[in-house]
Amino acid sequence: MEATRASLGVVAVVALLFAIFSPAAHAQISSPAPSPTSDGHVVSWILSENEMLQQVLVDGTSIDQGIAYVLMLVALVLTYLIHASDLAYRL
Repeated sequence: MEATRASLGVVAVVALLFAIFSPAAHAQISSPAPSPTSDGHVVSWILSENEMLQQVLVDGTSIDQGIAYVLMLVALVLTYLIHASDLAYRL
């Protein structure tokens, strides 16, 4: 038990020193990202109520927001499952 704690301390000190003296840890000035070349709209076709095809413009930011919501939901479910299994394991 004591050897595990000592080795963990050594690993923590080495990681701290690596983070301080690593060139990747120092801030660098970078150029700004280029502006997007397209208008960011996605064209999709949907069937309306009277069964006619209509063209719909979907904003790219709404797609990004939908993906973000799905990823947050996945993270929430995984967190719940991990904590529930950890609680069941302790009992």
